[in-house]
Formats: sequence, structure tokens, C-alpha cells
Amino acid sequence: MPLLAIAESYRAYDAEAKFVWVGTKNGPEKEIVEQYDIPFFTMTAGKWRRYFSWWNFFDIFKITTAFFKSIIFIWQEKPDLLISGGGFVSVPLHWAGWILGVPTWIHQQDVEPGLANRLMARFAKKITTALRDGVDKFYIKKTEWLGNPSRDLTGANLVEARKRFNIPEGSPVIFALGGGTGSSRLNEMVLEALPAWPRDWQVIHLVGKERPSELQTRAVGVFPNYHVYKFFTTEMREAYGLADVVIARAGFATITELAALSKAAILLPMAGTHQDKNVKMFADNNAVIALNENTDNGLKLAQIVKVLINDNEQRLRLGRRLNEVLPRAKPEKIVEIINELVK
Repeated sequence: MPLLAIAESYRAYDAEAKFVWVGTKNGPEKEIVEQYDIPFFTMTAGKWRRYFSWWNFFDIFKITTAFFKSIIFIWQEKPDLLISGGGFVSVPLHWAGWILGVPTWIHQQDVEPGLANRLMARFAKKITTALRDGVDKFYIKKTEWLGNPSRDLTGANLVEARKRFNIPEGSPVIFALGGGTGSSRLNEMVLEALPAWPRDWQVIHLVGKERPSELQTRAVGVFPNYHVYKFFTTEMREAYGLADVVIARAGFATITELAALSKAAILLPMAGTHQDKNVKMFADNNAVIALNENTDNGLKLAQIVKVLINDNEQRLRLGRRLNEVLPRAKPEKIVEIINELVK
């Protein structure tokens, strides 16, 4: 999502600018990217695990193959700039770009740099960070704090949105989403919480393409205020616009969009991942409410949502604080960085 926001910002400055996207064959981003009229190319993504695994030996060959394919790809496409948000598919591409003299820009979202960005940082021409404290984790001379690029999701037509989702005017709206591929645990907790919420509270639940949804589908027949969807593209703007409270996984792109919209957020990080550190930082700054997927349940989620729905001031305060801690990157700064790198 930050990369799409970068494209959106630069297109507003130069409508003739062309973008191409490199992703994985089975990634969830292809459908969204094509909505932006950006050609999508696939690349094999080897992944180096920082623990012993026999798969590392196979993935060495994948990475090597991807590196030579990247050289061919760059030779054919002749890009002026390579930009990465930290995906592992970018690593061989950015190495190849460095060898061929193409400037590269990497953007660090999470609290702690991932292995992909660490591997690309040495060869990057420019490094930016979403968080102010992230600057000192890279080479200071080429790193600066940017904030996080975010799509412009403001301006939803709420009258049309209520028609689309079949939501009556004046009803509180809870929006639950588990990231690009969905989240089984978040989906379970929402179902557990559903009977505890008043029937006039409307729930928009984005379960994810790759997750089973039989239980959710059955629940629709029991709870007329419960609306289940597999995947959103342009509908995301309307769902965010209607939401009084958002329940989400803790991917940084999602947090960024919530911050840009100043939404009150309840986050459920994936235990044992970088999401834990992300959420802890925001929770310590009183910017989100954090849940633990191993120890918390739907009843606790239901109670937290009840408190927020009934306390307008607390909702507004949470949203404002999240916006302060994670400001949206200024579009003019994005344009300035690109122009500086490709001049």
C-alpha cells in the first residue's frame, strides 16, 4: 500500500510517469495493483530463514535465479528508479539495479528493520523511514524520516456507502479486517464477539480470500447486522469512512491507513512477529488498543468495542493520537525524493 501511495502521489505531479510492479505469483497484491492501471510482473521470491532449515539450500537457487532474471528485466524495462517497501522479492532486483547503475530507494515501515531491507540497505541510494526513531537504524547520511506513504482514502460518499453495505443511517459501524490474506484468529474473535453486541450495531467483516468463511456465512443468516466480504479494492474507502471502530491485524500498511484517517483502532498482532513490536510501540504511546491472540478472546474484544462505541471522546482521542505518532508522508516530499534520485 505505501508503494501504491508513492505512485499515486507522483502521478498527481506527473501524469505521464509510468510504473511497473514486480510481485510474487501468489501474492494478494496483484488484483489491487491492476486497479491502479500498473502492469504487474511476477518474480520468484526466495527467502532466507534466520534459523536452520533445509529450505534455505533450495532458496539459494531461487534467489540466484531471480537475480539473473532481474538483470534481464531491468535491461528490458530500463527503469529510472527502483523502489521497495521491504518485500523479499525486491532483494535480487535491487542488487541487480545497483550493478546496472539504477538508483534504488527502500522504505522502512516497521519498528525493526526486516532482513530484506538490511540486505538492500548497503546498495540503496536513498532510505526513508515511517517512524522518526527508525533513522538511526540505517546509514545516517542517506536516511531520513518521511512518515508513511498512504493512499488518499478520504472523501467517501457515506450515503452511497450505506446503500452498498445495506447499513441504516445512525447505526454504529464496526469494521473488522485481517490484512491482505485474512486472519483466522481475528475472524474467530469477531464471531465470538458478535452475539454480545446490540443488534442495531452494524459489523462489516472482511474475512480474506484465503480463509474459510463457512461459519461467517452461517452467521449472516442469524445476525442481519453482520455483513461478510472476502476481498475489497475500491470498497475500502467506503468501509473506512463508515467505521466508528476498526478491528485489524497489525500490518504497517493497515496501521498507516488508520492513522491517516484518525480511526480508533483495536489491533491483534501476529504473535512472535514484527507486528508485536509495532503494536507495542503504538500502544505504549496510547495510540491503539492492543489484544493478544493467545490469551484474549472474543468476549474481551466485545467489551472493548462497547466501551469505545459508547465513549465518543475516547474514540476521537485514540484516532488523533495515532495520527500524531504516525503522520502521513507528504506527497510533495515523495515527489522531491523521486526527482532528486532520477535527475
